[in-house]
Amino acid sequence: MQYKIFGDSLPAVTITLNRGESLYTQSGGMTWMSDNFTMDTNMKGGLLKGLGRMLTGESLFMATYTAQADGAEITFASTFPGSIVAADISQGNIIIQKSAFLCAQPTVELSMYVTKGITSGLFGGEGFLLQRLAGQGMAFFEVDGTCVEKELAPGEVLKVDTGNVAAFQESVGYNVERVKGFKNVLFGGEGLFLTKLTGPGKVWLQTMPLTRFASRLIPFLPRKED
Repeated sequence: MQYKIFGDSLPAVTITLNRGESLYTQSGGMTWMSDNFTMDTNMKGGLLKGLGRMLTGESLFMATYTAQADGAEITFASTFPGSIVAADISQGNIIIQKSAFLCAQPTVELSMYVTKGITSGLFGGEGFLLQRLAGQGMAFFEVDGTCVEKELAPGEVLKVDTGNVAAFQESVGYNVERVKGFKNVLFGGEGLFLTKLTGPGKVWLQTMPLTRFASRLIPFLPRKED
């Protein structure tokens, strides 16, 4: 399998497969492909896993595309201005934000991930439910805005504004802490909470979370007059 990520603020990835190789995505996730593919739509993992995926922003049904000849090409595009990340899941399970999954090899399992602790769920910027990529093989996911990848050493701590965490390896500790100091809370401009990431492992940060982008647009949207 070979792939090429292209495009600037609205990227896509074209993946070249040999005969018998497959990729799966959510229903309707394919953008274009060559003529030498077969498609199989199913719940992948059964009803319970399908419902779990729905809670994290994906569709109940997944579509698997299998190449019928060498050199078959299939393309998946991002759904929001940002970046596409290619990750080898065999190097460690990855937790990604809701609705970030783009596509993966069948040996990669997509499932629901529940954050630990009430504080992390309420104030971590992504809620209680995230997505988990596990197994072996390549997976592709979306990041809002520009992506920055960091490798944290054991015990190394990175504090991030809530919502700017796009993904992290499961080996990374994920917690939320309250900003200290009365003046910092009132006048610091960073909110009441920060996300605390503790190594070891990789983290992927995003510069423009979708929720923040939407909040900036709201004041400019036309309002219905009474």
